Amino acid sequence: MPIDFTAIDFETANGHPSSACSVGLARVRDGVVVDRANWLIKPPVKHSQFLSLNIRIHGITPDMVRNAPTWGEQFEDLLGFIGDDVAVAHNASFDMGVIRAACAEAVVPTPRLKYLCSVQVSRKTYDLPSHRLPLSAAAAGYGEFAHHEALADAEACASIIIDSARRHEAADVASLVKLTGVRLNQLKAIPLKL
Repeated sequence: MPIDFTAIDFETANGHPSSACSVGLARVRDGVVVDRANWLIKPPVKHSQFLSLNIRIHGITPDMVRNAPTWGEQFEDLLGFIGDDVAVAHNASFDMGVIRAACAEAVVPTPRLKYLCSVQVSRKTYDLPSHRLPLSAAAAGYGEFAHHEALADAEACASIIIDSARRHEAADVASLVKLTGVRLNQLKAIPLKL
C-alpha cells in the first residue's frame, strides 16, 4: 500500500499555542513508519511559563528545555523532515495551531503545509465511544504507548492512518480523503489585525 505522509505531534508548556516544548515526527512510506525524529523546543520568553498541569501531562520541565533550540532555530529541521508530505496529526487543529502561532511569535513565515486530521479519519473508520488518541490507536491495532510523549503520539497517529487506508482500500492519502469524505486542509498564516 503506497501511502506516504508524516505524522506530527506537539506538546506545549502552557495553554498558549506558541509554547511548543516538544515535537515528535514519524515518516511513513508505503504504509510503514520508516523514520522518526523528536526533540525538545525552548518556548518563546513571552510564553515560557510551564504550567503544573502541562508538566503532569507530558513530564517536560523548564530545566529540560533550557538549552533546547527555539522555534526559529529548529524550524528548518522540522520543515526538512516533513518535506513535501501531507502532515497528519490527531486533532490537527491543535498541532497546526501550534505551528501557526509559533511561526507568528518567532516572526518566521508560516509554511503552507497540507494536513489531515486523524480524529476525523478515525470517526469515518471506527465505531468508538470516543476518538481520543489511545482509543483510536487501539482500534488500529497499535499497542500501549506513552501517551503525551510527542514521538509516541506521532507514531500512534500514523498507525490510525495506515490502518484506515487499509480498511478503506485507499492507495494514498488523496484516496483516503476521498473515500472517507474528510477534508485535506492547508495551513495558512494568522491574519494580521489592523
